[in-house]
Amino acid sequence: MNYAEIKYFDIANGPGVRTSLFVSGCTHCCEGCFNKVAWDFRYGRSFDANTCDEVIKSCEPYYIAGLTLLGGEPMEPENQTAVLGIAESFKKAYPQKTIWCYSGYTYEQLTGKENSRAGTELAEKILSYVDVLVDGEFEKDKRDITLRFRGSSNQRLIDVKKTREQGGIVLWRDDPVFETHVME
Repeated sequence: MNYAEIKYFDIANGPGVRTSLFVSGCTHCCEGCFNKVAWDFRYGRSFDANTCDEVIKSCEPYYIAGLTLLGGEPMEPENQTAVLGIAESFKKAYPQKTIWCYSGYTYEQLTGKENSRAGTELAEKILSYVDVLVDGEFEKDKRDITLRFRGSSNQRLIDVKKTREQGGIVLWRDDPVFETHVME
């Protein structure tokens, strides 16, 4: 897998201060995409063990709330092996911190409830580590800059743990009173 960019101290892609990994490769090619350069699977740099270690280490400070995976498309089958590796490593190191994942694929497509090339066993394993999935393609005609952590109104912020427990989609609740970081 290649990656387009790593943003440290990101406050735009999930609550709190986060490290965000923008993977390369996306077959959705949404009109109006903010990151067209990352559509190409060959764009950027190779994501190797050293890069993975660097990303994990960047999440160590108490004020880092978690890791965000986006792109490109982290749930493309071509990216799933590497994405699973970083999700597993992150949760092993920081079980109390969150993983947010942005995907143009819907939750239903990723879990095999709807037919999709991304609905694989690896996708299911990745979702077992993800706390919030922002799902659905960006739709230019539904663009809304007032929405928090998403670009168009069709996209959902899904609380993956609660959704799995309850057997139906549970949307993430943005509670401003809740502290998103863990104090040491």
